[in-house]
Parts: sequence; C-alpha cells; structure tokens
Amino acid sequence: MNSLELSPEDFRRLADRVSAMAEQWLAGLDSRRIAPAVTGAATESLFAEGLPEAGLKEAALEALAPVLEAARAGNGRFLGYVLGSGEPVGALGDFLASVLNQNVTAWRSSPSAVSMERAVVRGLAHALGCHGFSGSLTGGGSAANLMALTMAREALAPANEEGASSGVLYASAEVHMSIPKAVALLGLGRRNLRLIPTDAEWRMRPEALEQAIEEDLSAGRRPLAIVATAGTVNIGAVDPLPAIAEVARRHKLWLHVDGAFGAFAALAIPERFEGLARADSVSMDAHKWLYQPVDCGVLLFREASAARRAFSFSGDYVKAASTDSVEGFAFFDESMELSRRYRALKLWLSVRYHGLGAFRDAIRRDLEHAQQLAEAVRAEPSLELLAPVPLSAVCFRYVRDLPESERDAFNARLLARINARGRVYLSNATLSGRYALRACFVNHRTTAEDVRTVVAEVLTAAKER
Repeated sequence: MNSLELSPEDFRRLADRVSAMAEQWLAGLDSRRIAPAVTGAATESLFAEGLPEAGLKEAALEALAPVLEAARAGNGRFLGYVLGSGEPVGALGDFLASVLNQNVTAWRSSPSAVSMERAVVRGLAHALGCHGFSGSLTGGGSAANLMALTMAREALAPANEEGASSGVLYASAEVHMSIPKAVALLGLGRRNLRLIPTDAEWRMRPEALEQAIEEDLSAGRRPLAIVATAGTVNIGAVDPLPAIAEVARRHKLWLHVDGAFGAFAALAIPERFEGLARADSVSMDAHKWLYQPVDCGVLLFREASAARRAFSFSGDYVKAASTDSVEGFAFFDESMELSRRYRALKLWLSVRYHGLGAFRDAIRRDLEHAQQLAEAVRAEPSLELLAPVPLSAVCFRYVRDLPESERDAFNARLLARINARGRVYLSNATLSGRYALRACFVNHRTTAEDVRTVVAEVLTAAKER
C-alpha cells in the first residue's frame, strides 16, 4: 500500500470519528455562541506551525476540535447576510460527492453526475415555472451573474473573437455588488452600467428604465441587457418583473434576473414572481433559500445555444467523440468552468429525502418569521422599522432617547454588542443614508421563540451603552 492509501478499515475509523464530531456539533448547536469568542490572532495561531513534513496519521484529527470551537454556529438565531443554514442531509451528500470525486465537466468523465445535474436543474426550473429552461450549478450567484452577462454580451455585442466593444447595461440602484464586478470583468466598464432609481419600496422604476434606454439610444450608445432583481440584498425587494420584461422585449434586450436571494421563494409564493419565466437567464443560490451547504449556485437560461455561443471553445484533448445527445454532452460548452464540483448530489439527495413540499413549508415559515419580527419591532417604542418586508429581510434600528444625528453611530456600536453577546447574529444595511440592523430569515432552524429573542437581545444590548 502506498503512503497515501487508506485501508477500508482505517477510512471507516476516521469517518466515524469525524461523523461523531459532526453529530456533537449539531446536537449542541442551539446552545452554542453564534459568534465564537475568539480573536484574529487566536485563529491565526491555530495554524502557525505550518504544514508537517511527516504525517501525524490519526492524531491529525486532534486539531479539529479547536477549529470547530472557533467556527461560527449557524443555529436558528443566525440571521446575518443571506446565508442558508446547511441542511444536514445535503452535507452527507457533499461528503459522498467528495469520496466519489467526479469531475462534472462532461458525461464521459462523470456519467451519473452529469445526468443528475441536468435533471436537478430541469426540475428546479420546472418548479419555479421556468418550463423548458436548462442551465448548470455554479459556485454561487456571483459566478452565475457573470456567466449570464457574458451570454448577454455575446448575444448582442459578440466579443469572443475581436474583443469587447462598448455597450450599456441597466440595473436597479439596489443591485448586488456582483453586477458591477461582472461588468468590469467583461471589459464593458462600470461607467456603462446605468443604475435606475427605485420607488418607495426599493423596486426598479420601469418608466425610469425606459427613459434611460431612450436617452442612450438617442446618444448613439448600444443598450445590451437589463438586470432585474428578485430579492434585493438590503430588504428583499422584487423588481416589477412583468413591466421590465416588456421593456426588454420592446427594445430587444437581454433580460437577466438576479434571484440569488429571492427567486427560490417562488416555490412558496409564486404570485410575487410573476414574469420570472420571461427572463433570458436567472441566477439563484440553493445555498441560500434551499438551505444547502455552500457552495451551490444555479444559473438557468432559456436557450442553451446562447450559452454555447458564449462558452464553447475546446481543445482536441476535451472534444467528445460521441454524437449522442447525452453521451456527447459537456458542461464546459455551456459554462466558464472546465473542472467542476459534484454540486448536484447534495441537492438531489436533500430534496429526495425531504421532498419539495418540505422546502416550500420552510420558506413559508421564514416569510412568517420575518413578518413576526416586523410586528414586534412596530410594537416596541424603542425600535423603528426602516423598510417594508416584501420577503424575509427586516431592517430596523434603535431610536429611544437618541437624536437623529447620533442614531447611525449608536446602532453601529449596538450591532457589534449584539453579535458579541453570541445569542443572536445580525448584519447591517444602509437605507436612504440611515444605518439599519438587519435580520434575514433563510434558516430552516429558526423558531418563533428565536424571533422573540431578537428584540430581547437588541434591547438588552442597548442598555449596555
């Protein structure tokens, strides 16, 4: 046996130890501090000894305990950012995917994995009402957005052979940071991203979009694509998709919907996502509102030919010999990735175990929890709700006995104290220049009692000033 081989018995023993650690972690999750009581210097010291020349064998696992203790605990009161809760069956799927070690780049390299991913993507598209769409799993919404805008550029201003020419893209002023990044990476330049003003509910204004397009056309500029948002990162606003789709149709522009936060809520409340199926491409994150372990993004697109036009460029060493529609299929012809993780297994196993209905119910509970927190904030004189709650993000602040000029600084300090206490974890947002505490419910573990704890922790931390 060579030095990197493990006997089946050794593997089972190590796997049992790691499984026991995972079981203990989950069993104690609710009582753990969410933010570990640890400093940057302390986490750096955990790895200061470097990488050993001689292997430690089973003793290597001893170092896992302090690593776990310095990890953030995603229990039901973790309400920061837009990060799902890591459903455990999905984690088991991830484990098995790593053991199988498939490179999901083409059917010939990973037959069942490629067919599984294609089936999972088709199934998600169907469940969301995007019938006939195909696509792929990605590292996250940022990668999916970059790929979608690459497809848009290549469809309307081909650049793969001659290089990028100018073109204009349009998005809400509340657009996610990944869109300006993608525009820069594509060589279009962030100055060619028009940020369209929003209405009182932070949704893109279609009439302002129309005006911006007309102004660019009159100035001799070339509009390329519109990015609508289905769940803005700050408050979860959903842009008016039917009206925006009509603008895109009228001007023959690519319509991409960034649904990384909110699109999966269409499983539970499809009426709020009318028009989603009119998009040319849609990005989503299963590691957000399908609760999967990171990473598991999704890109759907209407026409696979558009993806192939953007991404198909193969050397002889990867060209498929088969002309069969399945056996000759290659994700690298429709994706910017060549080597690709086996992301589908966790999601496929998780949905098979629980059923889509269980995910619909969990999303509905998250939506209800957000409304419960909003009501609790409205009922508490010390707090002020700063925005509507269209999905599951609640933005509010502490205001009692504070002049307006001091509220931003106080709430920034308050957030640090809340998170340092370890019982609740919130993030922040800035709305109309005002600093907000932000709770985002994409957590299958959250209970009504956890929701009540949020207000209690905020008020307790406020008294510590």
